[in-house]
Parts: sequence; structure tokens; C-alpha cells
Amino acid sequence: MTIHFAAARSAVSSPVARALSRRTVPQAANDNSSGNDNNHLLHAALRHFAQHGLGAAGAARKQAEDAFFAGDRESYEWWLGVCRTLDRRMAEEVARSSAK
Repeated sequence: MTIHFAAARSAVSSPVARALSRRTVPQAANDNSSGNDNNHLLHAALRHFAQHGLGAAGAARKQAEDAFFAGDRESYEWWLGVCRTLDRRMAEEVARSSAK
């Protein structure tokens, strides 16, 4: 009777080696922060949300529109940033309507 030996598996293609290997963890999909420069705006948006609840983005939009029509560009940019932090689509709509 002849004995046949199977070739040994390489460590790279071994299911056990793949299961035990460390994988690189990608950046979280919802982590859109590019650094610490947005922390002040983020904290202001969170405080605004705590004060106004689910209507916070709408309140920030109204503040941005009021500042725009008053000619206060700095306040407009601030409130648009707060609105963008809370609701990106709403802020894009405000920016489009104010660009006209």
C-alpha cells in the first residue's frame, strides 16, 4: 500500500492564520472631523441642540437668514456653520438661496 502526503498549507492562506491576524481598522465612516478647528463650532451646535431640541437646525437656519438679511456676514457664516453641523442638507439649501 502506498502512502500519499498532501502538501502543507502556507501560513498566508491558512484560515486559522487569517482569523488570528490583526487587521487595520479604517477610519470610522461617520468621523468627518478633520481636526480640532471644528470643536468650538461643534460645542456651540450641541449647546444649541440642547436648547432647541429637534428644531435646532431650523432655529439656526432662521438665525442665519436673519443675519444675512441684516447684512451681518460674520453672524451669517457662524449660524450657517451651526446649521451645517446639525443638518447639512438644510444648510446647503440656505447657502443656495442666499447666493441668488
